[in-house]
Amino acid sequence: MTDITVPTLGESITEATVGQWLKAKGDSVKKDDVLVELETDKVSVEVSATEDGVLSDIVANEGDTVEIGALLGKLSGGNGAAAKPETAAAALPAHGGPKDPGGVPGKADKGELVDVEVPTMGESVAEGTLSTFLKAPGDPVKKDETIAEIETDKVALEVPSPADGVLAELLVGEGDSVTPGSVIARISAGGSAPAAAPAASKPAATTSAPAATGDRPVAPSVRRISTEAGVNPADIPGSGRDGRATKADAMNYVNSAPKAASAPAEAKAPRDIGPREERVRMTRLRQTIARRLKEAQDNAAMLTTFNDVDMGAIMDLRKKHQEAFVAKHGIKLGFMSFFVKACVNALKEVPAVNAEIDGTDIIYKNYYDIGVAVGTDKGLVVPVVRDSDDLSLAGIEKSIADLGKRARDGSLTIGDMQGGTFTISNGGIYGSLMSTPILNPPQSGVLGMHRIEQRPVAINGEVKIRPMMYLALSYDHRIVDGKEAVTFLVRVKEALEDPERMLLEV
Repeated sequence: MTDITVPTLGESITEATVGQWLKAKGDSVKKDDVLVELETDKVSVEVSATEDGVLSDIVANEGDTVEIGALLGKLSGGNGAAAKPETAAAALPAHGGPKDPGGVPGKADKGELVDVEVPTMGESVAEGTLSTFLKAPGDPVKKDETIAEIETDKVALEVPSPADGVLAELLVGEGDSVTPGSVIARISAGGSAPAAAPAASKPAATTSAPAATGDRPVAPSVRRISTEAGVNPADIPGSGRDGRATKADAMNYVNSAPKAASAPAEAKAPRDIGPREERVRMTRLRQTIARRLKEAQDNAAMLTTFNDVDMGAIMDLRKKHQEAFVAKHGIKLGFMSFFVKACVNALKEVPAVNAEIDGTDIIYKNYYDIGVAVGTDKGLVVPVVRDSDDLSLAGIEKSIADLGKRARDGSLTIGDMQGGTFTISNGGIYGSLMSTPILNPPQSGVLGMHRIEQRPVAINGEVKIRPMMYLALSYDHRIVDGKEAVTFLVRVKEALEDPERMLLEV
């Protein structure tokens, strides 16, 4: 007897609603068959069978609210489940040979079919988009060789082959939404791909799929979106199992064709492109960047205050100790570690810049996880240097170098970019003289660095040429007052112009 339980749904999700059972009590099921759909306020989740068997009991009924780990039903093996797996095994082509001894489905005469599953994408990521298959059916593959790439709204993931063999079949298409644990392809381990395997799997889905005339199952999220938009759920093209419409299908539908049909005359459809133009769909990462930046503008009372800093002391210190620093720590002493230390000292004095708003409350954070913006060919990402106050300058430099390399390689994890309390963005590496950096929600402050430029400044009544940099602090005025913002930036300036202050924490 196997328990069917509510899976982990995301970092901030603690409960879900049972949408609909796709199998009835007593039905025979196969491994990976979808048993029940769960609805949260963010995503729809399919719960699949972990093995062949019979759905012996349903504990949570449709409409029930269930918590993570709660029992949904029970799956039992035995004689009741034998007929369907046996039939499936017999139907699977075996290239003229008998099915695997014992009636185990999924094997061909030259190798076992091994599922290629979507890896875990992160605690708060419930789905992604399969962007590219790097192998085609019939191609040989080696274990751990990348077969496909998946894009989420935060990172790009590579899906490796679980075994040596041949890519037998693809179960999803490029552009389809996928969830962690779902099967996207199968590998014929150690042999050639079963030529008829794809054909064998498709009729099964076609046979069991309801007719697309309005009698197919409708998920609660799809029904809700359809009702709010005033459209017929039966009209929504489905990309889910058995042709069912998913929440994403419903959102795409009501945001495109139905809206265009009922929109006022002034609404514009996507324009035609010219002969020297091309239209390219935004990646999930770029869509997320656009959405989050717009949310930051819409939701925060964002202001920016400026100052400038004489970088001469830092530059002299680096020049004096660079060789010894590299010899001891194996990494160059850069500017960023000084900025991180200066910001940490300033955050300790002005804690509002290190806090966030949660409803009508303020959450003050007594730790200093500093996000460092990194530009990649896919967009801007902000990995986090954890516990920056406990790190030495060398420790900060090593952490930043490692995070930067992984950002450019595309190997950052979701955890690497979550939980920052304050962000530093260095537009100076691209030549920026001055800018107004935008907040990284839910943070309340972001420091913008810029290029170092030789400029004339008055020092003790004399004009001297000094290496100057403009600093910009953008802050959320709902939580940070102007006096606090200016004080923060002055403390950063003082620490950088007199680095000994950071050692003394004054």
